Amino acid sequence: MKITLPAEQEQWLEAQVAAGSFASVDEALAVAVADLMAADGDHLDWAKPYVEQARASIARGDVLSGEVFLKGLKARVKTLRSS
Repeated sequence: MKITLPAEQEQWLEAQVAAGSFASVDEALAVAVADLMAADGDHLDWAKPYVEQARASIARGDVLSGEVFLKGLKARVKTLRSS
């Protein structure tokens, strides 16, 4: 199989090999393809329980407005920065 990449991607891969991140360009491409294959099989099934929990909270009226949420988030960030 012959693969042609844009020069920028080829240079980046070669730099990664030179830095020791991969043993070869072939290995780097194999890792990239394996990651794509794994992502293709992930249909976010893991998130379904969280979505159902959120829907149940909404149905109960257990929600915050965006304004209230952001106010609390900003206060939390301020507290963390001052620690």
